[in-house]
Amino acid sequence: MQEQVLQQLARDTGRLLLSRGLRLATAESCTGGWIAKVVTDISGSSQWFERGFVTYTNEAKMELLAVERALFVAHGAVSLPVAMEMASGALAHSHAEVAVAVSGIAGPGGGSARKPVGTVCFGWAWGRHFRWADRRHFEGDREAVRRQAVIRALNGVRELLHGWRS
Repeated sequence: MQEQVLQQLARDTGRLLLSRGLRLATAESCTGGWIAKVVTDISGSSQWFERGFVTYTNEAKMELLAVERALFVAHGAVSLPVAMEMASGALAHSHAEVAVAVSGIAGPGGGSARKPVGTVCFGWAWGRHFRWADRRHFEGDREAVRRQAVIRALNGVRELLHGWRS
């Protein structure tokens, strides 16, 4: 049942991107490529999915997405500024027009009082001018947190293209 929800969401996201002649890039940390996997499970997704970056470490975020070291020092990897820079970097290092980025703490360890397990930050970017970020807290085990993050990421792409936020 949950896989069908993800497949339908990916299909709907793809139709929306395709109808606007846009391509998607992903920049993923805690989801480990799950967003890219879900969208590439859809036949024909090469028409609207351009590429995915799995940047699990800070070094990978800096090298592949040009996230500045100072952002990690000031805010940490799981932060809105880092998620926004990841999305911007995915656009800058791809041929896509739309990007989504995810950085979070899926658990079971790694959380803190300020950023507990289940904290996930998202960034979305469309072209040079339209960008926004969101921070959520998801309940459940590692898989549940990651699954909810994939759902939020794709829903955010759809919201971005419709011009509103939840």
